[in-house]
Amino acid sequence: MAEATDVEITPIEDVEPETVANYKAPAKKTIDELNTMDADDESLVNYKKTLLNVDEGAAPADDPRRVIVEKMSFVVEGREDEVLDLTGDIQKLKKLVVKEGAEYKIKIYFKVHHEIVAGLRYHHVVKRKGVNADKQTYMVGSYGPKSDVQSWISPIDEAPKGMIYRGSYKIHSKFLDDDKNVHLEWDWEMDIKKDWA
Repeated sequence: MAEATDVEITPIEDVEPETVANYKAPAKKTIDELNTMDADDESLVNYKKTLLNVDEGAAPADDPRRVIVEKMSFVVEGREDEVLDLTGDIQKLKKLVVKEGAEYKIKIYFKVHHEIVAGLRYHHVVKRKGVNADKQTYMVGSYGPKSDVQSWISPIDEAPKGMIYRGSYKIHSKFLDDDKNVHLEWDWEMDIKKDWA
């Protein structure tokens, strides 16, 4: 969350995810189509075998979802991660107490099932006192299906610092892809305090 520079919070009207400069979404292809491409290039064929090796657990018949977001961790060096479980009732996520000026990262744990998902992004809008104060869109990447949990971690961000920036911040997060499919959206809160307690 970028630190504001004035006492007044300037509203951010546009809350839609930002596009990534010079990024063009790839043409949609199935795993079978990708496997048959460039069949004469042995090194590429071997690379694709590792990348596109879909295990049986990555296509559960009873769950058609392509992306399952399982949890979010709030990561601060030297402290135990604060974990928000996103598989249960996401209306009751705990409020995180954060020391002003603390550097942190956000880590998302997810599974990709059935097919390759292109251009996953993590997007959030931060509100303070009902006003949009900040927004960020991060490119997560494209992922093939796996039964194992995969993860992505954000670049370092810094909590606001100073007495006037202490207080409650509401964050609305989305995990979406190139096709604008929103795989999960959730609300959580940060309480910026002088110290961790």
